Parts: sequence; structure tokens; C-alpha cells
Amino acid sequence: MGKILNSAEEKILVDAIALAEKNTSGEIRVHIEKACQGDVLERAKEVFEKLGMTATEARNGVLIYIAEEAKKFAIIGDAGIHEKVGNDFWDASKNLLLNHFKKGEFVIGIKAAVLSCGDALKMHFPFQQNDSNELSNEISYDN
Repeated sequence: MGKILNSAEEKILVDAIALAEKNTSGEIRVHIEKACQGDVLERAKEVFEKLGMTATEARNGVLIYIAEEAKKFAIIGDAGIHEKVGNDFWDASKNLLLNHFKKGEFVIGIKAAVLSCGDALKMHFPFQQNDSNELSNEISYDN
């Protein structure tokens, strides 16, 4: 599959992920694919597992999953972050992304969602002296 984002757009998002993770032990990933058959939340959970996102020490990984051609997306977090922020935060994050997508602001919307998730992670999982970047900041793609 060809990448949906060009290299400049990828750099914007990878830089946003690095910035969002700068003051937190949390991890954020963005995964983009063309199609999503079935339930978008179930697919996001599969991708979350596939990317090894449950392996973070504090269970504080966040995935922004986008099925571009299917026009579906989900934002999910592991048990540690979900316990702290609850459903209202995920709903607000999804609405933030949706509002940008409706205006055709694909990259701006993803960046805003990344930074919003970073703020929540920073509040509940502040950076510790011994923290390491546990997961790649690169955008991942699938069929």
C-alpha cells in the first residue's frame, strides 16, 4: 500500500508525537490503513496488540487508529491511562479529530489529537528521570 501521508506530513506528526511524549512516560502511536472491515474499535484493539502497545510499563499507551478510505477512526488507551481519564476524555478526543476531519484538515486533526493525548498523559504520567521511549514515534501503516 502506498502511504497516505507524504514525508512532510509524516514529519509533522512524528514531531508532534515526540513533543507530546516529551514530558510524560506515556506512549502515543498513530496507525493508518486504507480499509477497516467490521467494527473500528475491534480493529483498533487488534492493531494496539500487534504494535506491542500493551508492553509499556505503566500501561499508558494511546493509539490513534485511522482507516482512511473507510472514513473510520478510533482513539484508544491502555488500562493505565483509561483508568485515569475515563470515557469522557476519549469522546472529547474523538470529537476533536472528527471536527478537523469534517473540514478536510487530516494532518491538523491528527496533530491536535496527539497533543491532546500528550497533555492527558503528562498530567497523569509525568516524565520520570529514568523514562525511555518505549515505542517508536513513527507512523505505522497497514493494508
